[in-house]
Amino acid sequence: MSVERTGRPAGESHVILPYAVIIGMMGAGKTRVGKEVAHMLGLPFADADVEIEREVGMKIPAYFERFGEPAFREVERDLILDMLEDFDGVFSLGGGAPMTPAVQKALALYIERGGKVVYLMADPAEAMERANRGGGRPMLNGDADARWKKLYKERDPVFQRVANAHVRTRGLTPQMAARKVMDMLAERTVHVTGSTIEPYDVAIGEGVMNHLADVLGPKPVRVALIHTQPVQRHSDRARTLLRQAGYEVSDIVIPDAERGKTVDVANGIWERLGDEGFTRSDAIVGLGGGAATDLAGFIAATWMRGVRYVNCPTSLLAMVDASTGGKTGVNTAAGKNLVGSFYTPAGVLADVKTLATLPNDIFTEGLGEVAKSGFIMDTEILRILEEHADELRAFDGANFLGSGLQDVVAELIERTVSVKAKHVSADLKEAGMREFLNYGHTMGHAIEKLEHFRWRHGNAVAVGMVYVAELACLLGYIDADLVDYHRSLLSSLGLPISWNNGSFDDVLALMHKDKKARGNTLRFVVLDRPGHVVHLENPPADAVREAFERISR
Repeated sequence: MSVERTGRPAGESHVILPYAVIIGMMGAGKTRVGKEVAHMLGLPFADADVEIEREVGMKIPAYFERFGEPAFREVERDLILDMLEDFDGVFSLGGGAPMTPAVQKALALYIERGGKVVYLMADPAEAMERANRGGGRPMLNGDADARWKKLYKERDPVFQRVANAHVRTRGLTPQMAARKVMDMLAERTVHVTGSTIEPYDVAIGEGVMNHLADVLGPKPVRVALIHTQPVQRHSDRARTLLRQAGYEVSDIVIPDAERGKTVDVANGIWERLGDEGFTRSDAIVGLGGGAATDLAGFIAATWMRGVRYVNCPTSLLAMVDASTGGKTGVNTAAGKNLVGSFYTPAGVLADVKTLATLPNDIFTEGLGEVAKSGFIMDTEILRILEEHADELRAFDGANFLGSGLQDVVAELIERTVSVKAKHVSADLKEAGMREFLNYGHTMGHAIEKLEHFRWRHGNAVAVGMVYVAELACLLGYIDADLVDYHRSLLSSLGLPISWNNGSFDDVLALMHKDKKARGNTLRFVVLDRPGHVVHLENPPADAVREAFERISR
């Protein structure tokens, strides 16, 4: 199954859904911008308020006056629910519509089916001026500006949560805003939310780094751009975007890969932030591979007890793993990621343009984490990897953009991030379900440590998955065919499936230090069938050793 530009599964093209639903405050320009977007796409446009007036046979202010707001909201609700089922164009909702619980549920279902709910985030002053100029708004009777501000305070948090695409329109003409919406609709977006999480979006697509200032917002004055030297081309672009938006940028270069994830490096950054007067309202941008985004998140979580930060991952591994989920941290002599915090970003911008600069081996190691998400939940990922294994293994950045492989990779990123988002939303602090994301990591982290981090994370996790598959087979959770499938799929992607550069005793000692361990009890994540994982606690010592011997041959 492939995914079209709308994010709608190709196999469900017979299902009629709006191409996009636009929400926003009164005066945000929903109708004007929506019409422009529909015109550019050659699609029909519908405005909920216009459709309601046609249905009730009178203007909305008159309906409000005669029947009251509750009756209007019922009519509005029923019409929106019908339109979400049988309208295939661009659909604009009235300002208060998303506040109705039934509409919120319908929009959530629409998003689950592949839809885009776009929150037009207009500048308050501009929106109030337009709302007052337009007139005929019962909700603004009386002191219009005061009413608008009160409604904005109530509605903005809801709109932020309901939408899965957010477009700031300050200073833009309707045509410019429509073009920005068009760009957003061409992207893939995974909305990360949860009871203990401030919701944020992971945007995936070519050029999504252009949204950097939108995600940071207007409050920060200073932005620390934390990156490594190998991604200088991308950091130059980010710095230009930030300065064009009016931020003061502090350029902070850290050592590449795991050498940058240390307390000493973090301490140097803290000192610099203090010297340069960074306050709680300023922000951090992490740009680079997983180690860089891990460190940037840790700095953001600890400076002033928490400042806003955005991740701009530049490797496949970082896009599907480290940049999303809010796990931040540094390594110590005792092990990897033992010091850190759970702290979610304001947004993640996975710009696939950056993948074009990756060497083949750096790209393919990211496929280890992609495959992991297929094994633990979304088995469609495994099918896509099988079908495109030869192309993925032969990845050539110089020919990537504009190729058929680009859309395949974008879908793999979206699916993998979606798997992570589901686990993170249910369990931010890794108390239960989120641990399932660590499939293959207990052994993988031990390999990384014993190899002094010369082995890349995705490669180590690939071997780690083969290890736990062997362990699960020995204990009767899965059969030998599924173990063989691990080996054949991972090797077809150019990933290693064996390791023999350390002793079992050294590996065992490190596995006992794994974050999933409880006291002296070893704890693994294993499959009991494709797409489903369970905890395995305190497995027999002989099976733990035998599985190690099987990956060492």
